[in-house]
Amino acid sequence: MVSRILCPMPRIRPRLYPSTERAIARSILGLPAPVLRRIVGPARRSPEGFVLDLQTQGLLWLMRKTRQPDLCDGGIRIARKRLDRSAPLLDIQGVADVDVYERAVPGGAGPRRARVYTPMSVRGSLAPGLVFFHGGGFVLGSLDSHDGTCRALASMARAVVIAVDYRLAPEDPFPAAVEDAAVAARWVLDNARSVGMEPTAVALGGDSAGGNLATVAAILLRGASPQPAFQLLIYPTTDLTRAEASHAHFGDGLVLTRRTTDWFLTNYLPTPGLATDFRASPLFAPDLSGLPPAFVVTAGFDPLRDEGRVYSEKMRAAGVQVESVCAEGLVHGFLHSAGVLREPARLVTVIARRLENALSVRRPVASAA
Repeated sequence: MVSRILCPMPRIRPRLYPSTERAIARSILGLPAPVLRRIVGPARRSPEGFVLDLQTQGLLWLMRKTRQPDLCDGGIRIARKRLDRSAPLLDIQGVADVDVYERAVPGGAGPRRARVYTPMSVRGSLAPGLVFFHGGGFVLGSLDSHDGTCRALASMARAVVIAVDYRLAPEDPFPAAVEDAAVAARWVLDNARSVGMEPTAVALGGDSAGGNLATVAAILLRGASPQPAFQLLIYPTTDLTRAEASHAHFGDGLVLTRRTTDWFLTNYLPTPGLATDFRASPLFAPDLSGLPPAFVVTAGFDPLRDEGRVYSEKMRAAGVQVESVCAEGLVHGFLHSAGVLREPARLVTVIARRLENALSVRRPVASAA
């Protein structure tokens, strides 16, 4: 029962030290563009004409050459360990100006672990805040897999980030993760000062499945007080029916494969019919009015691209202030390559600046640093 779909076991490969793997990737992906192009082959284009970022194409080539398994390979336990180890390999590292500690926060069925990231630049005063939910298809991911991302966002945005370790499927299928996200977000909003956050300037955010949880929590908390001030949705999952064309275009040969997505959904949803429940697929929410302003980032070569775009449009039609950006040459999960690849690094900076700017206008003048 722990793994309802078992993907084939990956081939055993010699394991290198993470620092060695990172150095090898950096040396290959840092080659001059003409040289790297000769190695990886012709440019890949999307049906719309987007060109896959050269370094990203190089990373995909390197993954194929080293026979990297799909995210689902080996079953639940192995897949979780592998993501926790592999996600930080190319992530932003060396962020030294952030204090980090762990604490418990309430969840839907009891306390959950959380990790608080406080930039040294805001110590001693209330700062803008971000409640962050990690990605991983509701099955994988942890506080550790997204530690580098949270450190970078806290430092660059000068915001206190609290990452919540919600329950994962299949041990705790839908709606357990949603319940944890909503309860934890409500607690942070009500107790923001206790973690160094300004209560009027707290955002909800996450990547992939975490983006889903962030926006669903915002829907569930609508009308309560205090309200979240902002939504930061990075290549969010918004439609588990996978009806949009990008799922057909990008289901193979990239990071998030159709095979892995099938595995995620089979483990997460007790029955397929729940895919249209708005708590699983916020695109099916009958009313999105009254939600906080949102910054939605999609990737041009991501199966989730179109559902992120359509969700942005639906929020905008409901009167929500939405800025949407498509990173046309990037793939799903690009946050985890921002420590080595130039375009993902640029996008992380853009994301942090949007978060900082959005929350700075919500801070009372008396609380400003």
